[in-house]
Parts: sequence; C-alpha cells; structure tokens
Amino acid sequence: MTDYVDVVLFQVYPYVCLSVFLIGSLIRFDREQYSWRSGSSQMLRARQLRWGSNLFHVGILFLVVGHAVGLLTPHAVYHRVISAEAKQLLAIVAGGVAGTICFVGLTLLMHRRLTDPRIRATSSAMDVAVLVVLWTQLVLGLLTIPFSLGHADGSVMIRLSEWAQRIVTLRAGAAELVSGLPWPYQLHLVLGLTIFLLFPFSRLVHIWSAPIGYVLRPYQVVRRRGGRAPAQRRVTP
Repeated sequence: MTDYVDVVLFQVYPYVCLSVFLIGSLIRFDREQYSWRSGSSQMLRARQLRWGSNLFHVGILFLVVGHAVGLLTPHAVYHRVISAEAKQLLAIVAGGVAGTICFVGLTLLMHRRLTDPRIRATSSAMDVAVLVVLWTQLVLGLLTIPFSLGHADGSVMIRLSEWAQRIVTLRAGAAELVSGLPWPYQLHLVLGLTIFLLFPFSRLVHIWSAPIGYVLRPYQVVRRRGGRAPAQRRVTP
C-alpha cells in the first residue's frame, strides 16, 4: 500500500500538476485575459504592503531560481566544480537566508490580508488559499534544514535532484528515489506540486507577464532644443 501511495504522489501526481499548470495557463490567457493580473489593494496599509511584497518577492525569486538550478542540474555537470557536500551546505545557508526573508514578507502579506476587513472583503477564497499554501510550503522548506544538516554527505540532495530530473525527462523509477525520505521532504514535494496545480486558477498567473524585457529595452533618442546632438537615455516609455 505504501509503495502504491508513493507511486501516485511522486510519479503520477507530478504529471497531473504540470499538465494543469501548462494547459490551464494557456487556456486562461486565451479566454480570460482580463483576469490575467494581480489584483491590487495598494491604497490600504501601503507601508505593510511595500515591506511584505518586497521581502516576499526578493526571497521567492532567489528560491525559485535556486530550486530550479539545484534540482535540474545533473550531478555529473557540477561535481567537477563543487562537491555534493559543499553544494548542499551552500543550499542550506543561501536557501535558509532567502527562505527566512520570504517567510517574513509573506507573513506580513498574510497578516495584512486576513486582519484588515476592507482587504479581506475584496479577497477571493483562492487569494487566501494561495497565501496559506505558500506560507505552509515555506515553513516545510525551513523545516528540512535540520534534516539536511543530518545528512552532510549530500546524499538526500542527490536523490531529490535525480527525482526531479527523472520527472522532467519522463523516466520511470522517480518514486523510488523519494520513498522513505523524512516526512518534511515528502510534504514539501507534494505541496510544491500542488502550487503548480493551483497556479492557473489564481492570481499567480501574473508571473507569466513579468516585465523581464523592460530591463533589456533599447535606448530612446531624446532630442534637445537648440541644435545639440541627441542624447540617448533609458527612459520609461
């Protein structure tokens, strides 16, 4: 029975979540473009929003990139530069700092949304659910740190990386790699996959519209009066 549950959670469930994540995002963009945004309540408790949002986004961006690189980079690629033990220690320290920053920011955002009646009245059930899921996921991620310190050889990190790479490359045997791991790791994986499942139905879809191209936009030519040479400035369109 345990083996069956592991296969469902760690071999089948990932593909269900990733399929809903991709297909659902495309359908929502095609059919509900006016909902393709992050609802704003910035006029209410603006200072708490500013602190919470900035801390949350700084932390979550670092965590997302760190997880993607750490889980999807094959051991054969990085082992000549850094050992598995050193990589795990780096992940613990950097991830712990980023996770704490993100946790503080998200806690501020949750407190703001749940305790202010005006903000709560304009929040959907999905808004609250996503905040709770993200907050719980951060707590689980921070709880894995003591367990990781107990496996200083990096063996657990290698198993988790191999699991993610097998899922992405459609290979069998992924569930066997995470079966028997301590419960914080397993819950962290399941809840992380659930975030992908909820993604198309929440305001998280605004991530797809992040203005990354704005940083790489070309210079605009600004011409001064008086016959001077045009000056190139990076100004807001």
